[in-house]
Amino acid sequence: MPVFFRSRAGRQCLSVIALGVTLWIAGATLGFSDWLAAFVTDFARYGADKLILALGIGGAMSFVYSVLRIVDLRSEMELRARAQAKADWTATHDHLTKLPNRYAFERKVLRRKPTDDDGEEWAGNVTVFCVDLDGFKKVNDLIGHNGGDALLVEVSKRICAIGNADCVYRFGGDEFLILAIGLSSAAEERFARLLIQAVTRPILINGFAVEVGASIGYDRWAEDSEQLEATAHRADLAMYEAKSRGPNHYLAFEETMRDKVATRASLEAKLRVAIQKKAIRPFYQPLIDLRTGGVCGFEALARWTDEEGVSIPPIVFIAIAEETGLITALFEDLLAQACRDALTWQDSITLSFNVSPVQMEDKLLAARILKVLSANGLPPQRLEIEITENALIQDPASAAAILDDLHEAGVQVALDDFGTGYSSLEQLARYRFDKIKIDKSFIATYRDDERQEKIVRAMFGLGRSLNIATTAEGIEEHRQLSNLIQLGCDIGQGYLFGKPMPAEETCAFVSNQTAIKVAG
Repeated sequence: MPVFFRSRAGRQCLSVIALGVTLWIAGATLGFSDWLAAFVTDFARYGADKLILALGIGGAMSFVYSVLRIVDLRSEMELRARAQAKADWTATHDHLTKLPNRYAFERKVLRRKPTDDDGEEWAGNVTVFCVDLDGFKKVNDLIGHNGGDALLVEVSKRICAIGNADCVYRFGGDEFLILAIGLSSAAEERFARLLIQAVTRPILINGFAVEVGASIGYDRWAEDSEQLEATAHRADLAMYEAKSRGPNHYLAFEETMRDKVATRASLEAKLRVAIQKKAIRPFYQPLIDLRTGGVCGFEALARWTDEEGVSIPPIVFIAIAEETGLITALFEDLLAQACRDALTWQDSITLSFNVSPVQMEDKLLAARILKVLSANGLPPQRLEIEITENALIQDPASAAAILDDLHEAGVQVALDDFGTGYSSLEQLARYRFDKIKIDKSFIATYRDDERQEKIVRAMFGLGRSLNIATTAEGIEEHRQLSNLIQLGCDIGQGYLFGKPMPAEETCAFVSNQTAIKVAG
């Protein structure tokens, strides 16, 4: 059928023409022309001939108008079809890398089953690879969002150069999915290594040579028994497991990964309930003034025992709180409990409290801390906030503003885990600290390594030069204590003095320590 008649209006026009031809044939057969001629002759004096002419001309004009209208409608339909195709492409593709997105994957792949007509494209098995970039946020902070976009475009080109471009999808900010066809188990591993090598090569952007890592998880599609979506989910689980092991790791999916995720989900649900019920409590480890031997403070450490009596390590539940956004609620609740406990101590004893790197991204952190202090009646001068070096590099300007607000209110600030983070000397030069805490990894081994001993000596010397008090963490032996006193350490912390204890035991500990000091 000609294009002219593919539209509804065209078909209607064809029907009208057919009806007209039929009526003409019927009229010719029945002698309608003779009757019409007689009618015109009989009523000529009334203008019947002119009426018939007008009707003919009107019919012809109507037919021409209909044809023109059909052509116009056809043009509009074509424009609409092109606009719809463009909108569909926009909805199914990432605007930056031009790769198909998650919606395209769900709509065009997940619901498709291979058939005999698919040919070479679906020949053999299908392996799903999930790729997540490591360190992308730091690069983004270094070279700006435009530079980060340029990096993503280059990474996508490198991935497409390895895998078929039609089988590469961008699922999120820095997450990609690849479908590889017909790979053996050994080839899957080689393909993962090749992806890491391609992604991690330096990329020159605005004069900077930047690098990112890659974490990769993969799994094979069992097309006869499941949707491809299930395979993509397992590859995603494997990718997160690889990411937890450090940058540039790749792992094939194993069932234990699913169990781990289920355990974590269960723990997350328990954590939410525990925060609501205030079941997570602060325990306190003493800080000893090495000049006097008396207690000068307690560091609050979070402890959680669930309803089954199982003790959950802080490194586990605090990490979950940070990832799920529960850290602010947990922090405020623990700080409030610790402030109330600190009011039972002597006024000379300070409360040390840790702030996680995630919290330093909160521009209202200082206001939150001061609000909790005010609500619980603890003077700001009795609080010491401990911040790790890694927490300062995410947003230096914001970190400086937070520290300034805390200092202005009278809160002390300690640089925790000194020597283990980024550019320790730079942090001391940029920010103002009241104390530096030397990480226990130095204290445990410095006597066995001459170079490390020199580093520890330099740390204490740096503290004296800057008039900043120094705390040694992880003191467990009297020999360590004796050496640290000789080096000029101000404050000691570790199992040699006392393990973390519940609030009700702190007052008795202070009394005993005072008695020991007096007896000594």
